[in-house]
Amino acid sequence: MGLLRLAEVMVKLRMFTPQGLYRLLSTMFRYGINVMALLNIAQRTYGAAPALVDDHGEWSYRQLFSESERLAQILQQRYQLGSGRKVGLLCSNHAALVKSLFAVSQTGADIYLLNVEMSVEGLHALQQEHGFDLVIHDAQWAAPLEQSPYTKAVLHSYHERLPAINNLHLHTASDTNSRVRRTSTSRFMLLTGGTTGKAKRVPHKPSLFHYLNPLATMLTRMRLTRYSVAYIATPIYHGYGLAILLLWTALGKKMVLTQRFDAAKACCLIREQGVEVVTVVPLMLDKMLKQDAASLRSLACIASGGDKLRPGLAAEVAERLGAVLYNLYGTSEAGLVSIATPQELERDAGTIGRGIQGLRLRIRTEEGQEAEAGRDAPLHVSSRRWRRRIGSEEGQEAEAGRIGPLHVSSTNWWRLGRDAHWIATGDLAYRDGQGYYYLCGRVDDLVVSAGENVYPIELERILLQHPAVEDAAVIGVADEQFGQRLKAYVQADAGAGLTAAELLDWLRPRVARYQMPREIAFLRQMPYTHLGKQDKKQLHNQLQSHVTS
Repeated sequence: MGLLRLAEVMVKLRMFTPQGLYRLLSTMFRYGINVMALLNIAQRTYGAAPALVDDHGEWSYRQLFSESERLAQILQQRYQLGSGRKVGLLCSNHAALVKSLFAVSQTGADIYLLNVEMSVEGLHALQQEHGFDLVIHDAQWAAPLEQSPYTKAVLHSYHERLPAINNLHLHTASDTNSRVRRTSTSRFMLLTGGTTGKAKRVPHKPSLFHYLNPLATMLTRMRLTRYSVAYIATPIYHGYGLAILLLWTALGKKMVLTQRFDAAKACCLIREQGVEVVTVVPLMLDKMLKQDAASLRSLACIASGGDKLRPGLAAEVAERLGAVLYNLYGTSEAGLVSIATPQELERDAGTIGRGIQGLRLRIRTEEGQEAEAGRDAPLHVSSRRWRRRIGSEEGQEAEAGRIGPLHVSSTNWWRLGRDAHWIATGDLAYRDGQGYYYLCGRVDDLVVSAGENVYPIELERILLQHPAVEDAAVIGVADEQFGQRLKAYVQADAGAGLTAAELLDWLRPRVARYQMPREIAFLRQMPYTHLGKQDKKQLHNQLQSHVTS
């Protein structure tokens, strides 16, 4: 099974030829198994083909590899990088970040992908916790790093005078004939929830076999070999953006990057560069459609992930651009879990599709649990014991239509005979009779109201069906009589004149009694995180500030 999948991927990557096998084996002998080896195979296969375009210039695969390899030599000589060393990358999407990823990987040092939107206090906490030996950073982080207790090496990503990734070869006398000493394979450390400094570290060790199933699934379901130009709009420091960067490098295609997402600039880039594939979160896609939908007509594959996909947005994409939208679901720990194709989204825009081949999905429920789900069933689940057992092996696998915590396990051939390792995603979900999965929100968001356990996402979905509601978020609030009630935040269409009383009257025949919100508050703009996820934490903080003031 695994060998067949390997052969399938190698054929699609043009490696299953005598020349391709020679490149693979000789590269692995020299570089080991790391992402620099991937870049070397790409430059030997695709040579002068365009690899990268950003705000600073354009590079072919041969140029990108040459500059990254030279950078690896300098980093090892100047900063003594190697196995056991730790490098923090505090950078937005640009060529200096890409070169640093490849170069540091070749040295064997561990790579920590840091969130450029984190607080200064968060950065200080991460420095103390992880003990970076080098931090490569964008300009806005120069002053905070100087004022922090961090005393080890720092390096600019770009600078006109000081040592930086873009000019380090001018500041360092290096032996161009020397090779980087090959050490153990470096790890990518993804820091989940990294704005506060209390992020959880999720290590990923680049492994061909580990990524075979996700890679083969993306190549097959999304037909990526057909396309030549991709715009990575999602942050590379997020696992989603990093995965597309490495996949597109393996395919030898052209990648377009910008340091910050701007809808007008993004539409212009897509039109001018003839972009066929774009990675987005739903909020980015919504902004681009409102900005200039006509400039998006070259897109043949829109890979949306990182947050829930509104059915209305999926319908708008289908109407304006055709069958081009894919809904990807994954987690930092489990990686890519499922892909919903345009045809599957046309069937039901709420689905995340089926699990990718090589993964097992399981929805857990307690014995005797009567929770049911479906298009017409109110979302009503019991969560107390799930919260205690979310990472355990207890509980039964739920039948179709029943809600439970979603778990993921690999069925890779090299794990046969071992106990399955189930990863808790932290999401509630159910599957229908045809094997399609549907997310029902996070486990910890459940609200207990007068003994009824209700989930805010169901009310959100119903609110979004109102023609004057553009966006909606629902949270639980304290209530003396019921313990908790739901509060809805609504962003209405400009000029709609919608009132809370009108919306409550509209809701009554459509929701169960325990789902009716105690209050509806209208917002001019719904809060979102820098990654494009709805920021319910900010809504809770605003509510708490109002209560205590």
